[in-house]
Amino acid sequence: MKIKELKRREFLQASAAVPFALTVMKNANAKDTSFVEPNIELNEITIAELQAKMKSREFSAEEITKKYLEKIKELDGKINSVIEINPDAVRIAEDLDKERKAGKIRGALHGIPVLLKDNIDTADKMKTTAGSLALVNAPTPKDDAFLVQQLRKAGAVILGKTNLSEWANFRSTKSSSGWSGRGGQTKNPYILDRNACGSSSGTGAAIAANLAAIGIGTETDGSIVCPASICGIVGLKPTVGLISRSGVIPIAHSQDTAGPMTRTVSDAAILLSALTAVDGRDSATAQNNKKAEKDYTRFLQKDGLRGARIGVVRQFWGKNADVDKISTDALDVIKQAGATLVDVKFPTLGKFDDAEFEVLLYEFKADLEKYLLERNAPYKTLTELIKFNEDNAAREMPYFKQEIFEQAAKKGNLQTRAYRLALQKSKLLTQTNGIDAVMVKDKLDALLAPSNAPTWMVDLVNGDCGSNYVSSSSLSAVAGYPNITVPAGFAKNLPIGVSFFGRAYSEPTLIKIAYAFEQATKARRMPKFLLTYS
Repeated sequence: MKIKELKRREFLQASAAVPFALTVMKNANAKDTSFVEPNIELNEITIAELQAKMKSREFSAEEITKKYLEKIKELDGKINSVIEINPDAVRIAEDLDKERKAGKIRGALHGIPVLLKDNIDTADKMKTTAGSLALVNAPTPKDDAFLVQQLRKAGAVILGKTNLSEWANFRSTKSSSGWSGRGGQTKNPYILDRNACGSSSGTGAAIAANLAAIGIGTETDGSIVCPASICGIVGLKPTVGLISRSGVIPIAHSQDTAGPMTRTVSDAAILLSALTAVDGRDSATAQNNKKAEKDYTRFLQKDGLRGARIGVVRQFWGKNADVDKISTDALDVIKQAGATLVDVKFPTLGKFDDAEFEVLLYEFKADLEKYLLERNAPYKTLTELIKFNEDNAAREMPYFKQEIFEQAAKKGNLQTRAYRLALQKSKLLTQTNGIDAVMVKDKLDALLAPSNAPTWMVDLVNGDCGSNYVSSSSLSAVAGYPNITVPAGFAKNLPIGVSFFGRAYSEPTLIKIAYAFEQATKARRMPKFLLTYS
């Protein structure tokens, strides 16, 4: 999310602080705390490869889960991405192995460990806090978030929860992405003094570092795309409503969504297939019976670029030389693969930022207070949360304040004329007169822009302060349309991604194009956990 030039640095992705000692291993029972490490290699392994190995009985789900827990114990002290381990993860994996042995396979994720962002409800022994100390002692959610129910239905092992920019970075404009009062500062696994972006910081860093097979992030504007790009992985922000939001701590229902964060496009397609469903608690999912696909993997086509018409949003060039070169090289690959490139311009770009922010302030107050009431949280209003932060300022506000909270608390209800006009303006400029108009005019299949510039150094004093900042997430985020970022290259040992985005429910086309690009470039490489750039 952006508020002008701080609106240009995705305030929806923030947080930073002292290293967080991983206490989660203490939560595991005595049987599981030693975690005898199986002699198996999981780096860069895909869902399909894990399933093949479990089918052949080379690996078991229990062994895979224990191996990932060992990797977290060994590596996460460097990047501080995992906020809590599920103490029942090994037991769940054991149960899934028994089911497999009995001939029962729940779905494509049977036995696959997944990490969840810590704003996604789980009705288990883990907490759900959005990184805030205010919710640490809140009652356990009565139910799993609907998307977690879908994961369990598909056979996933919920491995743990990841750190995030506190309140999904909707507390302050001066925050450091990846910092939360509960979790401290998440670091970028490529260069440890660099930021992982946010607000899905922990998921991005953990999946990049191979601490789980797959992960789930959430986005309002940029919070999947930015950390995925900056951590060198694939991030898929779907059409709003394709994945249920019920049981996810909200910012704004007109833009919020969860989505896959994975190392490959194929894993993102598998995960999206498992997550998509109609949920009676989220009316935005009502269209899914008509618009959603049951299996997005059928769009994984190596020749997916052939014949495609792709609009190049040149307005995102000219801000960073490294990004320009990598993005231009990507265009060469795309053209060689048989696509037609069309330069396009968005007359509305930059004209909806204020309207977007106004909408988010109104919806945040209404949506969060509704969630807190349903959760029976100890603090049920924004005003009460503001007071909690003031009373616990040494722990909650050592680096930045809560001016966004304070602005949102002053807003009225969603019948207010100012809110309705802002919502109408933001959708008009990004949907009807934005993405829809540009794509129809030039008969385009997708749009392309650089996802982000190389990440900046963690700065707890000044907050996020990237120079030559690039971010292309807002058009699709405000419209509620899909966006997928794919690794495209490196600048000074830091990952750079490109984004493919399009009209509502165009995930099949975007997956086809993104997969073909990924297969043609193979740009992702594992992080080396460098201390600093030299």
